[in-house]
Amino acid sequence: MTNSEMSGSSPFKMRLVHLDLKGAPPKVSYLSEVFPLFHALGANGLLLEYEDMFPYEGHLRLLRAKHAYSPPEIKEILHLAALNELEVIPLVQTFGHMEFVLKHEALAHLREVALFPNTLNPHEAESLALVGAMISQVMELHPGARWLHVGCDEVYYLGEGEASRRWLRQEHNTKARLCLSHMKAVACHVLARHPATTPLVWDDMLRAIPEDQLSASGVPQLVEPVLWDYGADLDIHGKALLMEKYRRCGFLRLWAASAFKGATGASQALTPIEHHLRNNVQWLQVAASGPADMLQGIVLTGWQRYDHFSVLCELLPVGIPSLAVCLQSLLHGGFTEDVKARVENFLGISSLEITDLMSEGAGSFPGSDILALITHVGLHLRSSVDTLLERDRYVTGWFSPYHRGRKLIHPVMVQHIQPQALSLLARWSTLVQELEAALHRVFYPDAVEEWLEENARPSLQRLQALVQDLREAAGAGPGPSPHSGQDP
Repeated sequence: MTNSEMSGSSPFKMRLVHLDLKGAPPKVSYLSEVFPLFHALGANGLLLEYEDMFPYEGHLRLLRAKHAYSPPEIKEILHLAALNELEVIPLVQTFGHMEFVLKHEALAHLREVALFPNTLNPHEAESLALVGAMISQVMELHPGARWLHVGCDEVYYLGEGEASRRWLRQEHNTKARLCLSHMKAVACHVLARHPATTPLVWDDMLRAIPEDQLSASGVPQLVEPVLWDYGADLDIHGKALLMEKYRRCGFLRLWAASAFKGATGASQALTPIEHHLRNNVQWLQVAASGPADMLQGIVLTGWQRYDHFSVLCELLPVGIPSLAVCLQSLLHGGFTEDVKARVENFLGISSLEITDLMSEGAGSFPGSDILALITHVGLHLRSSVDTLLERDRYVTGWFSPYHRGRKLIHPVMVQHIQPQALSLLARWSTLVQELEAALHRVFYPDAVEEWLEENARPSLQRLQALVQDLREAAGAGPGPSPHSGQDP
């Protein structure tokens, strides 16, 4: 059964999986394994947010991350997507979330506010030239793309730069007008050079702009907004009203954006499936209550960092059961027992947990070993170390930080504490090594290092320090008692 046949009951003709490559970008070999699964689950497109993983050339070469994909790898990704009937929409940030560009000293003069690398200064001709050059390079490797997403979300501090303050003092000038003029300039740039490509924009900067200003700006004739909300309790009626507003302003088509991971906490390591299922099912309700035929599709976002400088949230393999549940629910109009059985079958999971975090014997899909190990680490590593160090009566009573600092211990206590500490350390060291090897198969070394340093090493180091202090204290002999100043 093809995706077009399958989407009979879905109000969303396009179902795009968003890959946020600004953190833990997967190797192409892993994408070759998951694209067929995305297709089987009901996706028919990808929104690729390259950020610093795009192989920028020439004066933009400094934007590249250490492990940026090469041009042949981009071609391979597009080839794999085509094989799996996944239409690719590239995403290039052009206004807010420009940290990966404006963090560089050579481009810092194009910041809206000198201190902050978030937002591009829309008054500088060089800003538009920069964004134009980025778009040209991305489009060169995506010939024939029907859409290009130009970002424009969360344009923080807009209007607070020196040039903006001066501009806003002039009559009739507002932040809304400033925002719309830059969006329009970017959209016109895209359309002048790629007339067959429609720009998409995130809609948050448009929501509060009065209808008359939005209508008069010319922006509705140039772009298609993507209405995003990742919460588990959407204001369904409010969303329908917003869609109506956009329709009245002249937008012909709209997109929705839900989330399958990366939207419930900047340092979230495990995906709460129930939250994301509710979010996606409520978008189905929005689609049913909003203006008919305007919705072009839905983007299931899978954020990997909240911004360029934040920590990693859930890794892609960890989010796949959630993606499967959300895609299948969008495809079949809800999450029934039948849909649950289909998801279990696709993932090779005997019993899918929606309300709790995934059980630890997790499936046979690409990366399921990573999910199982990360779940085990996430649920038990820190808590088991905390239990030993902070709640074990021998450790808290006879080997406190005071004792450890002075290398003091009652010899009999070494026998109570050491076997337990060594066994725990050996168990966790083996498991973390196994996880490290699994991560290296899917991710580049810097992402593996970052994830382990954030989520596993702190607890291991606390255990290692305890074992080391025990050895030193035991080797030091009985020594003076803690309450005497000298040997008796």
